Amino acid sequence: MSGGIMRPRVVCRHGSPTCRHGSPVVTGRPRPVASRLVAAEHYFTSTPTGPGRRRTVLVTLAGREVKVHTSGGVFSPAHVDTGTQVLLREAPPPPEDGTFLDLGCGWGPIALSLALIRPETTVYAVDVNERARDLTRDNAAALELPGVVVASPDEVADHVRFDLLWSNPPIRVGKPALHAMLEHWLPRLAPSGAAYLVVQKNLGADSLQRWCSDELGMRCDRYAVAKGFRLLRVARDG
Repeated sequence: MSGGIMRPRVVCRHGSPTCRHGSPVVTGRPRPVASRLVAAEHYFTSTPTGPGRRRTVLVTLAGREVKVHTSGGVFSPAHVDTGTQVLLREAPPPPEDGTFLDLGCGWGPIALSLALIRPETTVYAVDVNERARDLTRDNAAALELPGVVVASPDEVADHVRFDLLWSNPPIRVGKPALHAMLEHWLPRLAPSGAAYLVVQKNLGADSLQRWCSDELGMRCDRYAVAKGFRLLRVARDG
């Protein structure tokens, strides 16, 4: 029934209906089902239909305070989420040169950080979400980071190999889609390359670690633990 059924609003404990971290809670006044579905549109949708009004947010990336554009329909539009903060803080410094990948770039905190730290490198910022790609592209231009290459997954040439992959992967997309994504990108690491994936412990970090080893035949170690998150390092075995 259009507009006739009212249900409580479901959001995560971080205050966002699309947040991948934390357990859902019921809060606020009930809203019509149609309104709730628009608000809960996933950030991994290729073309978000929800409101896309941009806002400017002051964040700290690579030790610098910078202004970035964010909007609804992308992951964590109000701030750098906790998982990404753990990755940026705990991962080792990136190599001085090479080709890097931010897988699931959102509005760009990981790609921008890599490019700020290593401005001479090429940093691919890949996301299925068109709105996220537009934001990352504009943020990189505003920060004068020409090494950031924004692309959809299909736009990255097959021959490209990555010396470093950093990602806060979209766990809530579901295991089949998540595994398919990692099966595509992790084998594209260069022989000496490494991937660092940040995953919340209670959202399957340990099972993902086992899967990378058992199914992909890659070495996957727990590199760091902080704030309820595991930082996994994935590399070719041996």
